[in-house]
Amino acid sequence: MKNFRNLASVAIGALALTVVSAAVQAADPPPLPAYGNLPDIEQMALSNDGTRIAAVMSIKGERVVVLMNSDFKTLRMMRLEDQKVRSMDWVGPDSLIVETSRTETLDPDYLQSKFEFWHALVLPADPAKGQSVLFEKDPAMLNGIFGDAGTRLVDGHWLIYLAGIQKERGISRGVSDYHIPNGGPKLFAVDPLSGHRNEVAPGAPPGQDKDWILRPDGKLAATITIDGLRGSWQLTDAAGNLLANGVATRGDVGLVALGKDGKTIIYSVLDEKEGRSKWYEVPLDRSAPPSLLRYSDEVDRIYTDRATGELIGYLPNGEYQKAHFFDLKRQAVADQIYKAFPNLNVRMEDWTPDFSRVLVRTDGNQDSGTWYLVDLKTMHADAVGYERNAIGPEWVGKISTIQYKASDGLDLDGILTLPPGREPKNLPVVIFPHEGPHAYDSEHFDWWAQAFASRGYAVFQPNFRGSTNKEETFMRAGFGQWGKAMQTDISDGLAELVRRGVVDPKRACIMGGSYGGYAALAGVTVQHGFYRCAVALAGISDLGSFFSNEKYYKGQRGFLRRSLEEELGPKGGFAAVSPLHYAKQADAPILLLHGRDDTVVPFDQSTKMADALKDAGKPYEFVVLNGEDHWLSRSETRDQMLEAAVAFVEKYNPAN
Repeated sequence: MKNFRNLASVAIGALALTVVSAAVQAADPPPLPAYGNLPDIEQMALSNDGTRIAAVMSIKGERVVVLMNSDFKTLRMMRLEDQKVRSMDWVGPDSLIVETSRTETLDPDYLQSKFEFWHALVLPADPAKGQSVLFEKDPAMLNGIFGDAGTRLVDGHWLIYLAGIQKERGISRGVSDYHIPNGGPKLFAVDPLSGHRNEVAPGAPPGQDKDWILRPDGKLAATITIDGLRGSWQLTDAAGNLLANGVATRGDVGLVALGKDGKTIIYSVLDEKEGRSKWYEVPLDRSAPPSLLRYSDEVDRIYTDRATGELIGYLPNGEYQKAHFFDLKRQAVADQIYKAFPNLNVRMEDWTPDFSRVLVRTDGNQDSGTWYLVDLKTMHADAVGYERNAIGPEWVGKISTIQYKASDGLDLDGILTLPPGREPKNLPVVIFPHEGPHAYDSEHFDWWAQAFASRGYAVFQPNFRGSTNKEETFMRAGFGQWGKAMQTDISDGLAELVRRGVVDPKRACIMGGSYGGYAALAGVTVQHGFYRCAVALAGISDLGSFFSNEKYYKGQRGFLRRSLEEELGPKGGFAAVSPLHYAKQADAPILLLHGRDDTVVPFDQSTKMADALKDAGKPYEFVVLNGEDHWLSRSETRDQMLEAAVAFVEKYNPAN
């Protein structure tokens, strides 16, 4: 296992990372593929009993899934090639489930031409047993999964609960065959080793959506059903008794988890008057009405027990937050772990039920991503692997948070990454708005930002209104503000860096992906005078056609349409903030990049923009990422994107 740079065990109370001074920094930065490639370690998972570890990693340039025992001795290995791994989890100590996705071209009978299908691959720990794909060889099932309701230990057997589409048998042209029904996916309990399945809950009728929560024994606890046209919803127990109901005109309602004692259900619903989503808790025995638990924007991540599904804790939203666990012993373990890794972003990724062993991931200043196995019995933490072996701590640009105000006085912040070894004064800058737009950037190692920093650029990632790093009202303040206040929030961040003397206002470019790609395009078409170039990955160029495309592909669902209208603003104003309509006014060169297999932002959002720029005689380049989806899932095309983006920015905004 040469890709693991194993370190000696260190006492958890005295853990220290090696820091390399900038004074002895290597003359040349790491090559761009060191940043653009998929990480050397993409994911890790710990079995429920703590005896086995799985990792998605690269060994000598080849992506593999590796199963190991607790001493890191390899049990078996599986080549991944170009499979896109979306998640990975153990089902007991003997089976690893690797959820992957693949972009598939659909028959002409479907509304969409392409769809991202998910699959559940089973890799037994016993090398004598072959790997399999659940539902793949079952003629009565569509080859794909449409949701995951967790794992349970039932009568001594570990099961995984998956949503799947069961075909119906019928007669076509005189021949008995299977066909896909109009209803939604059903929930099945599946034995991962045998592939045997049992139906747990029926699917939703046409026009409706369903989701489920299970009891610790694997039986159905509750179901939520949402009407796609009207947004009406109801939460019922396993017997069909009503627990709660209402109307969510934008579809903002969903299940959260089984309560911490297993006797309640927690669900989330948007309060449209307050503009914030609330968590409610209702007893399964209907002994009391639903009660307000907390606002959902107070929580970044929830933690549940793998064997029971019960809520055991949560990670509060915002910067520098630490996990909160209801059990005092678990909280004590978490506190020790955070204390052992000061000044880094710490994420507890997996653990045994008693928290005696915990997989921890860190990153941040001078850390491009490190995985540790913390053993609380011995009070040691082993650094078991590095995400980017080629990027040493000396080449991790300093990361910090900048507070600033928007032109209308709104409090904002953004993440500044500085180029290693350069004085933070009058630097060339790349403004890098995030995707979403409902997402946010924090003080983490960002491979795209760090790649540009290594080439001499300051990189600023503004958390404009519409971001999710604050209360929900801040997120909703971005509704209807595409190309307006959301856009000026970004350039206001540039102005703040100029005011502080960190960057040169005449040496700025803007780049981003998805919504960030839209913002990059808008920065040199809807806006003017700020940037020397723009780089847009899967950028939205025309809000009108994007809106129509979403409605069409999603089946004209009522709550989706209402949500889109609220998000984007009145349809009559789309043209005024669409970069496509301002191609003739572009005041800087534009690089367009787009994955051919993008199922989120249509490929023609970039082709139409390229045509408009060509017709207008404006300087542009268009790079097609063949075989790539919306998320840059493949190393080859990530490298292609990064090489093209850096070369373009260096051409029009040299760092030296």
